Amino acid sequence: MTKRVGLVVGREWSWPPAFIEEVNKRDQGVVAEFAVMGGDHHDGPVPYDVLIDRISHEVPMYRSYLKKAVLEGRTVINNPFMWTADDKFFGAALAHKLGVASPKTVVLPNKAYVPGIIPGESLRNLRFPLDWNEIAEYVGMPCILKDAHGGGWKEVYVCHTVEELIRNYDDSGLLTMIVQEMVQWEQFVRCLCLGQEEVLVMQYDPRARKYIVDDDYLTPTMKDRVVRDCRTLCGALGYDMNSLEFTIRDGVPYAIDFMNCAPDMDIYSLTPTYFEWVVTHMANLAIKLAKNPRRTAVEAKWSALFTAGR
Repeated sequence: MTKRVGLVVGREWSWPPAFIEEVNKRDQGVVAEFAVMGGDHHDGPVPYDVLIDRISHEVPMYRSYLKKAVLEGRTVINNPFMWTADDKFFGAALAHKLGVASPKTVVLPNKAYVPGIIPGESLRNLRFPLDWNEIAEYVGMPCILKDAHGGGWKEVYVCHTVEELIRNYDDSGLLTMIVQEMVQWEQFVRCLCLGQEEVLVMQYDPRARKYIVDDDYLTPTMKDRVVRDCRTLCGALGYDMNSLEFTIRDGVPYAIDFMNCAPDMDIYSLTPTYFEWVVTHMANLAIKLAKNPRRTAVEAKWSALFTAGR
């Protein structure tokens, strides 16, 4: 019986058709196509064995459908329930627990709130005022201020003084911001980790925002360390498709941004060399999971409960 892979995407133009073509040309009993959803019934069928999610963080209805798909025993990359862990403060705490080097990080209260939140009444759990000098002393100066749930280098500020940090924080509105140690790097890499195992380590220039193809950029020992850290983080997060950034200082790779569940896969960003890798390996992953579904502990528990209730 033919297995179906549904692709959930936004404006991407290069990777989706290349991925669909790659899966379909292999003739392995698995077909890939753009998923279609909308107006679905809560007790209706989910016609896909695997769904690859690239856009539900911006289209909430898709996220609801994908949760239903997981409930029906389908495989979703990335699992929509695990995706709720996408929080850079939690990520820093997780990396620390796992023994992966990461910058010192502080989470800040929101500067502004939705209507209905009355500061003098609704925020009784909030420590205020903040000790900005203590925060600056802990992370060091200069430091990075950024959105705890953001990506794509948006809402990221380099702050050289406490005054500059407060000024940028005062403009953050409804965003939840973190302050992070700025690791002055000697080398910088961005990695793609697929299926929690396959890791592509790429030299990346954050100033020019470009990848540089150089297989010898890292020593074999350093590359092995980065690959191991990628697998450790993605295994703990349950992410099957993720982008991770490391800055390397004094022989130590610091994981500075490693919760990017819809990583950039555009051919012009990745270069044709790395683009071919991600097309091939995403096809491998989709076909593998279509034929051999993998369940989380929660999904296995659901399945046992549903079976017992029949």
